[in-house]
Amino acid sequence: MAGSIRVTMEVGADGVAVVTICNPPVNALHPIIIQGLKEKYAEAMDRDDVKAIVLTGAGGKFCGGFDINVFTEVHKTGNLSLMPDVSVELVSNLIEGGKKPSVAAIQGLALGGGLELTMGCHARISTPEAQLGLPELTLGIIPGFGGTQRLPRLVGLPKAIEMMLQSKFIKAKEGKERGLVDALCSPDDLHQGCLDVVEEGVLFGGRAGVLKEAKVFKELVLSPTSKALVHAFFGQRLTTKVPGVTDVQLKPRKIRKVAVIGGGLMGSGIATALLVSNTSVVLKEVNPQFLQRGQKMIAANLEGLVKRGSLTKDKMNKAMSLLKGALDYSDFKDVDMVIEAVIEKIHLKQSIFSDIEKVCPPHCILATNTSTINLNVVGEKTNCQDRIIGAHFFSPAHIMPLLEIVRTEKTSPQAILDLITVGKMIKKVPVVVGNCTGFAVNRTFFPYTQGSHLLVSIGIDVFRIDRVISSFGMPMGPFQLQDLAGYGVALAVKDIYVSAFGTRNFDSDLVDLMVANGRQGKSNGKGYYIYEKGGRPKPDPSVQLVIDEYRRHAKMMPGGKPVTLTDQDILEMIFFPVVNEACRVMDENVVIRASDLDIASILGMGFPKYRGGLVFWADTIGAPYIHSKLSKWAEIYGDFFKPSSYLEERAKRSLPLSAPTTTQQASTRSRM
Repeated sequence: MAGSIRVTMEVGADGVAVVTICNPPVNALHPIIIQGLKEKYAEAMDRDDVKAIVLTGAGGKFCGGFDINVFTEVHKTGNLSLMPDVSVELVSNLIEGGKKPSVAAIQGLALGGGLELTMGCHARISTPEAQLGLPELTLGIIPGFGGTQRLPRLVGLPKAIEMMLQSKFIKAKEGKERGLVDALCSPDDLHQGCLDVVEEGVLFGGRAGVLKEAKVFKELVLSPTSKALVHAFFGQRLTTKVPGVTDVQLKPRKIRKVAVIGGGLMGSGIATALLVSNTSVVLKEVNPQFLQRGQKMIAANLEGLVKRGSLTKDKMNKAMSLLKGALDYSDFKDVDMVIEAVIEKIHLKQSIFSDIEKVCPPHCILATNTSTINLNVVGEKTNCQDRIIGAHFFSPAHIMPLLEIVRTEKTSPQAILDLITVGKMIKKVPVVVGNCTGFAVNRTFFPYTQGSHLLVSIGIDVFRIDRVISSFGMPMGPFQLQDLAGYGVALAVKDIYVSAFGTRNFDSDLVDLMVANGRQGKSNGKGYYIYEKGGRPKPDPSVQLVIDEYRRHAKMMPGGKPVTLTDQDILEMIFFPVVNEACRVMDENVVIRASDLDIASILGMGFPKYRGGLVFWADTIGAPYIHSKLSKWAEIYGDFFKPSSYLEERAKRSLPLSAPTTTQQASTRSRM
């Protein structure tokens, strides 16, 4: 590996030393690279035949930033000396303070530490489309190689703050307007162009600011937030490594045309995501009215993307031209994949799968977007169960980044690989999961809503619960989320969960009472909150009548008096049952690895990324504490809180929940 990681230097007859960073694919700043840069710069300063230095990256990319693998080592060992001194020794002393001028020749990207190297140079020349940015905050750290000091001087304080706090990338073209880039030129003219601006030079930066930044950077590298964000960064990369699928020399097939059945909220969102990625889509509906509604929703989705600035008008028109509407299956004869996205009715889904098996080509993948129904049930009336797979998107499907890929015992590795490839193509993060009720995300989080209902039944205020959960870092609390998702979903899955999860369900009729009271959540503007057009949701005081009735039915308040709980109690009573279900999901090998569940919780449920994901967060608390709390509540409130055998065993042995299970342990444990 070290052989391909190197820094080269070539000195031309014109006295210019070209120093090149070589560490494919993005020339990350591995400690070997940093050492190499120090050596080459020291050599260039000493050589009489070198008048100026051009710093660049190999393979059409300048540098993607510091090598994050080093953070992982620091987190494992706590040894800060593994972090090389880049800011002061290399950037300030050798590059910026060197007696010979340096110019950065930027192509492709200069991100994080890569951009900070260029800012230590006396001038920057770039190709117009190169991406520049300081995304360190996404890893829980600050720019550590002089960026906090030099960027404000070059682009001004407001833009520097926006780029650092929002981890916002800019194109070099904008960089030129802002003063970050001195000149733009084509890739071919990059090195001649550098010589022209060598003379321009830039004033040397404030040394005191750089020294302060280096100290804070080292403190933050060891912070829990940095550990959590680095864990999430690597966890997200791991989700597409699937044993028996991605490591067996299979090649993904080209998916050129996809049929989507059902043009409702989910179907139109899935179609939008495919169209934006230049894939032809056939949208099938049962009648012209529904088809027209689906096409309008897709057009509205695309217009929304244009408004957000993530799609150009031309691309929107191209996307719409790839869409074809259909009222029968005649256009299915040459599709490579079908994604069924109709309502959660078992018989309807079974009849659709039986029909499409007859008309689709034999290589066609048959996918369902069901969020809860067992795939074996969906495909039980077909003869092609090796092609049946779950493609569970999260709403709105063209925006939410997670794609749960659900495999059965019979799904072929080829179908899984093809769907992973489609997921990447449409810019989703695919997580491959096993087949069970609710799969990974909805199953793990079914106690989330139920726990919040249990708390209301013992006298805790709805809006206080939402405040506590929002303060923890969730995008919104469980009651606002229920308003947003609509009560129909909750009522539809209630019986499915009861039959699958038995006594660990908490039975609540709160949603039924809300509906009986004329409330449908955000869809009719009236739920736990009041929704007025253009305004923020406001707590609805009149919902108290429904809650009082619910508490009378539930009979859970001791002596009719509300239970007194701290905010920490509320947080734990909602999240510890979720962790407990995550333990069962890991125990049953529904996920390949614990970090897959972390990524799914972050991307599917909005679990705070800076906490590293559900299981990572639970491990910062420890299995013994979680087990003791759940055991105590199980005695008072019943099986909803009963610790799983997996959690119990980890608690007894003080093992992390994320540590892999041995096969022997797995086989002796009881199954759901």
